[in-house]
Amino acid sequence: MRRPRGPEPKRINLTERQSAILEQIIRRAHSPQYMVTRAKIIRKAAKGARNQHVADELNIHVQTAREWRERWKDAEERLTAVEAEADNRELRLLIEDVLSDLPRSGAPNTFTPEQICQIVAIACEPPESSGRPITDWTPKELADEAIKRNIVKDISPRSVGRFLK
Repeated sequence: MRRPRGPEPKRINLTERQSAILEQIIRRAHSPQYMVTRAKIIRKAAKGARNQHVADELNIHVQTAREWRERWKDAEERLTAVEAEADNRELRLLIEDVLSDLPRSGAPNTFTPEQICQIVAIACEPPESSGRPITDWTPKELADEAIKRNIVKDISPRSVGRFLK
């Protein structure tokens, strides 16, 4: 085992109820593996294991152990407050929330759900009622019709095809 380097990691305090719920997550047959790993990180960290030791035992990167220790430490106040006034179900839901991924950033949606519904609604209409000389809608024809009806400013036939898939 490697000799510990750096400052002592933040100490995690687990109550008996929190520890029991983490153990249930670890032993439950249908727990997602990412959550099982994170629960193991927290349990080992609470027993005083350093991040490198946790990482070596669980075959993960030391930054992963460090990150989940920090996330748990940041949530300790909320966990303690919920535990004081809630039942095990609510505490379990909060623990699972703490062990879940944060929302990821990314580009906002290009089309609103209302726009998508309107395009799908056009696809349900007969093309003849829109003055189209076709018997079945194609993604290109639907894209043109959505632009013509001012549902969207611009849309590709490929996007329309994805909506209809």
